[in-house]
Amino acid sequence: MKKFNVLFLLVAGLLIGTQSFGQFAPDKGTKLLNLGIGLGGYGGIGFGGGGLAFGGSFEVGVIPNLTVGAIGSFRSYSGFGSYYSIGARGSYHFNQLLTLSDEKFDLYAGLGLVYSGFSYKDGYLSSNYNYGGVGLGLHIGGRYFFSENVGAFVETGVGFAPLQLGVTFKF
Repeated sequence: MKKFNVLFLLVAGLLIGTQSFGQFAPDKGTKLLNLGIGLGGYGGIGFGGGGLAFGGSFEVGVIPNLTVGAIGSFRSYSGFGSYYSIGARGSYHFNQLLTLSDEKFDLYAGLGLVYSGFSYKDGYLSSNYNYGGVGLGLHIGGRYFFSENVGAFVETGVGFAPLQLGVTFKF
């Protein structure tokens, strides 16, 4: 519950704090690349959510305010196992809808279809286990561009970590 409250405050702050700026509206052909690390973590018993997580997404504008693309991530649980995901996703960009006026900000949310796999080694039985499956993943995020093509992003949702931070590129 505490993580939800922090997330809610972060997203609310992004929405409230950007009301007086210009509009970012990805159009057909706009390309966005996110590369980041995961903070916090999901994990099974004994993993405690540890391990370093890396991930990325690439999306292309298909119509104004709508992008589609791919995602991928990997997390290693030092000597115990690993988690990975790969899939497709789409995002709606809210700047025009919310009448945000600064091209430096981009607020978005979307849905993805993701295959996730988890493998681990049982220390007691010296056995390796692999699990995987396909699921839907919701994401909510924001970007701030320091220049026309480079910025930072923060995103939460189903994925390799509860909170992802990193660098974003616009092509």
